[in-house]
Amino acid sequence: MNAAAFSQEERLARLALIRSENVGPVTFNALVERFGNASAALEALPDLAARGGSARRIKVADLDDAQAEMARAERLGARFLFRGELEYPAILASEDSAAPVLSVMGDPALLDRPALAVVGSRNASTAGMKMARTLAMEAGEAGYAIVSGLARGIDTAGHEAGLSTGTTGVFAGGLDKPYPPENKPLMRRIVDGGGCLVTEMPFGWTPRAVDFPRRNRVVVALSLGVLVVEAALRSGSLISARMAGELGRLVFAVPGSPVDPRAAGTNRLIKDGAILVTEAADVIDALRPLDSRMSGVARPALREPGPEASAPQGPADASERGAIISALGPVPVTLDDLVAHLGLSPGAVQLVLLELDLAGRLERHPGGAVSLPDGV
Repeated sequence: MNAAAFSQEERLARLALIRSENVGPVTFNALVERFGNASAALEALPDLAARGGSARRIKVADLDDAQAEMARAERLGARFLFRGELEYPAILASEDSAAPVLSVMGDPALLDRPALAVVGSRNASTAGMKMARTLAMEAGEAGYAIVSGLARGIDTAGHEAGLSTGTTGVFAGGLDKPYPPENKPLMRRIVDGGGCLVTEMPFGWTPRAVDFPRRNRVVVALSLGVLVVEAALRSGSLISARMAGELGRLVFAVPGSPVDPRAAGTNRLIKDGAILVTEAADVIDALRPLDSRMSGVARPALREPGPEASAPQGPADASERGAIISALGPVPVTLDDLVAHLGLSPGAVQLVLLELDLAGRLERHPGGAVSLPDGV
């Protein structure tokens, strides 16, 4: 069923579900698909985790917590976009690992415009900052929104250049935990200028080191291509470039001096096949054929759950569960591999993987592969 929004009851349950322990985007989608609605999935979490081998009862967010977070967002002038609703960005909704809910401040319509991610060194050179501003400004004037992660250096230069044409800043923490603090005025200018701030993290969440790669993935996923202006060989910008390859986005890189370590990463990207950029036309000409991708992506149809949702099949028996766990190991394998190897139904295998995931025993990898680390 297509609709503008979920019911308020379902929205609260979905927010509580994604805020619960060990529930990430892939697990969230599997739970809602299996149980028909978020409320039923919430109730099932403790039993599923226990069957997966959790040594303690996992923390399940309740509806009061979700209501409080929604009230906090409203006080700050923010709102939530739920995957499946019409305002959720289509280019994100097409990804299996897309966040089930986004917190947004500003104009969410910007998230559906063709976009270019601009990333690079925090400790950028003067020349690098100037290049980032020039390329971002000209890409903006050509109709592309500028997306970045609000960090110091190249991120900041890209956002500043895109203020007049539209820029989106992606947080690693909650919208009420801006980072770095010195960019608070820039964040205010983005919102006041018709731009957008977005995160998949809860309100009150202070960003940790492990949260920045997640932020980078959102930056990449919102864009048609990723422009790296300066980057050392070991940098988050190169992680973003790798993610771009995984998500089918273009990778652009500005070459630099071979004796400047801030150019070592971009030069390596060019050697590995990234598009060499010396002027904005290099980016714009490559992006033009992809413009329709932002507006032409099919959105998953919203299914408003109801009491008619069918009951899920019961848990796998002990022998099936034991066989599935024995077939797992530290080497990632896909669901299809497990089904073919074990001769079990996909539903039975998926359920045991879901139990292990909620118990904190499963690792998920790109391409839908999973593993069971040694000693877990």
